Amino acid sequence: MPALRFVVSGRVQGVGFRYATRRMAEQLNLSGWVANRPNGEVEALARGEAAHLARFEAWLWSGPDSASVSEVKVETAPADSDSADTDTDTADFRIRV
Repeated sequence: MPALRFVVSGRVQGVGFRYATRRMAEQLNLSGWVANRPNGEVEALARGEAAHLARFEAWLWSGPDSASVSEVKVETAPADSDSADTDTDTADFRIRV
C-alpha cells in the first residue's frame, strides 16, 4: 500500500491536532502515526488506499476547528518507514509521544 509522510505547519500544537488526525485516519481506514515535532510542526505517516490518502491530505489543510494550518508538505515514504517506531502495529493509526 502507498505510504505518505506529511509535515503540517501553523498553529497545530496544543489544539488537539494529533487526536483529530488519528480520528480522521481511522475513519479513512489508514494506518500509521502522528506526532508533534520539537519545532512546533506536526508530522504524520499514513498508509492506505491512494484515494483515502488524498482525502487525508485535504483534511490536514484544515485540521480541527481550533487549528490554523499554513502549510502541508507531502512526500512519498517507503513502505517500511516505521523503522523508528518499532512498537507500531501497522493495522492501526497511533499517536506517538
